[in-house]
Amino acid sequence: MSRDRLFHRGVHLYLEKECKMIAVQWLGTVEYLQALERQHILAAERAEDRNLTDVLLLLEHPPTYTMGKRGKMEHLLLRQDVLARMGFAFHTVDRGGDITYHGPGQLVGYPILNLKQRYCPGTGRGIDLHRYVHDVEEMLILTLTDSGIRGQRCQGYPGVWVESDSGLAKIAAIGIRVNRRGISSHGFALNVDPDLSHFQHIIPCGISSHGVTSIAALSGHSVDVQDILPRLCRAFSQTFQAELVLQNF
Repeated sequence: MSRDRLFHRGVHLYLEKECKMIAVQWLGTVEYLQALERQHILAAERAEDRNLTDVLLLLEHPPTYTMGKRGKMEHLLLRQDVLARMGFAFHTVDRGGDITYHGPGQLVGYPILNLKQRYCPGTGRGIDLHRYVHDVEEMLILTLTDSGIRGQRCQGYPGVWVESDSGLAKIAAIGIRVNRRGISSHGFALNVDPDLSHFQHIIPCGISSHGVTSIAALSGHSVDVQDILPRLCRAFSQTFQAELVLQNF
């Protein structure tokens, strides 16, 4: 995607009042472990030098299942060797949450943010992780609103949900990690137009009572991830009161 297309869509925002800068990097399709290593490097650099700019990584993954620290193996409904033969990767990772799926047609975001500076600068207070998750949810809800979809929260279940023909369904998952220096990693996954049948091999996020859906399924037509990028960037800028500087677009 060209920088001109994103700038033309109004992504490069300058907000009123003083705001922090966030560098946004569009990486295209990246293997999960490669993206994880990049997150670890960026988080470690920002833990050592708090003057470095925060970063938002945006990307897609090849078909991959990941299990968070609270995950249960019984939520993986196929053996790992079967998944491997089908071309799916599986990784246990250091984020919160249970099991989820990543794949083409899903817009994944990894915010590498100094949460101490962003939420409680100059104070000795700890980071309110609930506030950060709430803000990520709000950003995703705004992105969906810009796509003509009403997203909502579901009490007790992080992420963003929508009303579908089959009832309440999850359209965006959230799983985060914050290190001892207050730097965030991991993040969110918004279902734009993935193959929803791939969620049938797991109990997504350990929740069996609700299904999953996507922007494409709700819209009734195919949707390109890159068409959602400008909307998400606008919503991120607005929610986090940040000037976004686009890189690798």
